[in-house]
Amino acid sequence: MAEDESARGRCACASEGNGGRRVSSLIAARVGHIPSNPFAAADARVAAAVAGGLDVIDLSKGNPDGEPPRFMVEAAIEATHDPVNFRYPAFDGKPAFLDAVAGWYGREHGVHLDPATQVLAVSGASVGISVTIEALIDEGDLVVLVGPYYPQYEGSTAVAGGRIHVVPTDADHDFLPDLDAVPDEIWDEAKLLILNYPNNPTGAAATRELFATAVRIAHRHHLVVANDFAYAGIGFDETPPLSLLGVPGSEDVAIELCSLSKMYMIAGWRGGFVVGEPTVMKAIKAVHRQTSLLVTTMVQDAGAAGLNSDQSTVRVLAQRYRHRYETLRDGLSAAGLHLETARGGLFAWLRVPDGWSDAEFSDWLLHKAQVAVIPGSDFGPTGAGHVRLSLLVPSAVLAEASERIAAARGEAW
Repeated sequence: MAEDESARGRCACASEGNGGRRVSSLIAARVGHIPSNPFAAADARVAAAVAGGLDVIDLSKGNPDGEPPRFMVEAAIEATHDPVNFRYPAFDGKPAFLDAVAGWYGREHGVHLDPATQVLAVSGASVGISVTIEALIDEGDLVVLVGPYYPQYEGSTAVAGGRIHVVPTDADHDFLPDLDAVPDEIWDEAKLLILNYPNNPTGAAATRELFATAVRIAHRHHLVVANDFAYAGIGFDETPPLSLLGVPGSEDVAIELCSLSKMYMIAGWRGGFVVGEPTVMKAIKAVHRQTSLLVTTMVQDAGAAGLNSDQSTVRVLAQRYRHRYETLRDGLSAAGLHLETARGGLFAWLRVPDGWSDAEFSDWLLHKAQVAVIPGSDFGPTGAGHVRLSLLVPSAVLAEASERIAAARGEAW
C-alpha cells in the first residue's frame, strides 16, 4: 500500500514539474487563442464515417490528384546526383531558383524583380503566410481579411497576437470586396491587408480594378497588401489570373506569395516563394531564417525547371479543373442545388438549401449522400450558408457525387 502511494506521489510531482507547477501552466498564453484547424477536423469526420462502413467520396481535401510534368520529375532525379545538393541550401534560395522565379514573373506578368532583394524560396505558400504575418504583426496589431478566407490567415494572426477585421463578400458582387466601403479608421489602424485570388474557397478571380484599389488604399493609409497567389496559373478564362504586382504602384507596398504545389502538382514536395517590396522582404527573410526549414535543393531545381518552362502544362491543368467545375455545376443543378460561379482555383462553392445551416448540410451530405465537404463557416463567419467542394478528383467521380446527392435529396424531400 505504501509503495502504491509512493508511486502516485512520484507521478504527481512529475506531472507538476518545475518546483510544483503543473505543466499546463507553462504553456504560452497565445496557444489558447489559436483556432482549431478545420481541415484536421474534416479528416477526422471522414475517417469516422469510413470506419462506420460508409463508402465516402471525399471532396473535403485540397490534395492534387495527378502527377507533375515528367520533365520536373527528371529534373528532381538528376538533382539528387548533383554534389552541390548534398550540402545545406542557401538561406534565401538557390540562385538558379530565384532567377527562375524572377523570369517567370517577367514572362507571365510583365513584372521585373531583383532576385537578390525581392525573392525568397519557402517550403510552400503556408510557410510564406506565417513568416509574412510574423514579420509585420505585433501583439494587438490589425490584419484586414476578405471573407470568406483561408483559415490560416486567422490562425497565423492569432499566433502573432494580432487581431482581424473581415470585409464581407457575396455572390451578387462576384465575391469581390468593396474596399472603399471600409471605414478610414480601420485602414488607419491596419498594418496588413491579405487578398487571395484566385480565391479559396469561392473561386473568385481578382479584377485589375480591385488590385488597383488595394494598392491605392495601401499608399494612402500606409499599410502592406499581400496577395496569396497559391493558384497562380489556375484560371478558367483565356487569360491567366492577374498578379497584384502587375498593378502600378504595387512595387512600394505589396508582396505576393506563390505555391509550386498547384501549378505543378507537387504538393508533397513543399515548394513556393514570396516576392515583393524589398524592405518588407528583408524583414520576412529575417523571420524565415530563424523559424523555417529551407526548401530542399532538389525541389528548388525541379521548381526552376517548371518555372522556366512554357507553362503549357499549367494551362492544361487549368482547363481540366474548369471542366471538372462544369461537370459538378451541371450535376448539382440537376439536383436542384446552386453552385456559385467560379473563375479559377481548385474548389467549388455551393449554396446551402434554405432551412439548413452549412454544418447541418455538411453532416447530411456525409451520412446520407456519403459525400464529404467542408462547411463554409470554417472559412470565417461570412462563409456561413455555403459548403466547399474540391475539384481534385476525376470528373467521373464528381458526376457520381452529384448523382448520390440528387438521390439522397430525392429521398429526403
